[in-house]
Amino acid sequence: MNFKKISIAILASASLFFTSCSSDDDTSGPIGDYDNGMFVVNEGSFGNTPGTVSFIPYDLSEVKKDIYKTVNNEDLGSLAQSMTISNDKAYIVVNDSHVIKIANRFTFEKEGEIEEGLDNPRFMTTVAGNKAYVTNWGDTSDENDDFIAVVDLNSNTVTSTIDVELGPEKIYTLGNRVFVLHQGAWGQNDKVSVINTLDNTVEKVITVGDIPNSAVLDINGNLWVMGAGKAAWTGDETAGSLTKINTTTLEIEKTMDFASDEHPGHLNFYNNKMYYALNGGLYSLETSSESLPTQAILDGINAYGLKVGKDKIFVTDAKDYISFGSVVVYDLNTLTEEKSLEVGIIPNSVTFNQIN
Repeated sequence: MNFKKISIAILASASLFFTSCSSDDDTSGPIGDYDNGMFVVNEGSFGNTPGTVSFIPYDLSEVKKDIYKTVNNEDLGSLAQSMTISNDKAYIVVNDSHVIKIANRFTFEKEGEIEEGLDNPRFMTTVAGNKAYVTNWGDTSDENDDFIAVVDLNSNTVTSTIDVELGPEKIYTLGNRVFVLHQGAWGQNDKVSVINTLDNTVEKVITVGDIPNSAVLDINGNLWVMGAGKAAWTGDETAGSLTKINTTTLEIEKTMDFASDEHPGHLNFYNNKMYYALNGGLYSLETSSESLPTQAILDGINAYGLKVGKDKIFVTDAKDYISFGSVVVYDLNTLTEEKSLEVGIIPNSVTFNQIN
């Protein structure tokens, strides 16, 4: 749940940086009911309705709601937070139920779960196909117990934990390093932890802008981190920011600040451009730019989640947070709306399952 909320080899690694999309293998025909489209993670209404996953084929012809329950006759649990695809599996992190449900990515048949060793899990990334790192808030009343769980994906067990800064959220893999954004959980934070996956140590902690909420790799292997800035309701409002980190030296090379009352989010990278949402608009930015754009390329979006890819823009709209939300699809070239599709309650992200 969102609380108040690089050369060919490098480019191959970059796919890991798009939230929860780590493998898009081509195949020679249908493998299951869910092999040619995208998944939508729906959080569900806290304390009232369980989280769900919806499926939309790439031709946008239909929506299959709550596919996990349809296939397995069981609920996901409370607060479906994120999804990671690796090899032939889909891993759904369910925050409030402290569990990761594992399903076949093509049939969505349950293949297991990871439960022990997790405490308010948030996001997951995989390394070398058989190891995963999962961010955990721990006890939300304790600001000193946040950690990364190291998971053996062969046995689906947590093998060790790594203590980290407050509020670890989105997490990304590049080579032998994992980069963790620290928004601050119920508080506020401004850190990126760099974990060496060879020895599972925190190699460096980098201070960026307040409330880092998303990150991408550019074609040269730089990590760009979007900071929302502290919101006005905190009583200590700060500006949003975009920070460029050299992933070789682990040094900040550039920071661009937004206006003091601007709080951007949902950073994406597609076709050598960055995209983000701000004040109901979608903005695009070249990585070579020395200043932030002043004009949105698309207005009137209500982005609880955002995915740019396949020459389209996918905006998840949570609406009133208690009824079914939607995924609104726009053509990236014409910037016109193609379709609005009803999904589950509080849809927060879109994950591509397979490239045509």
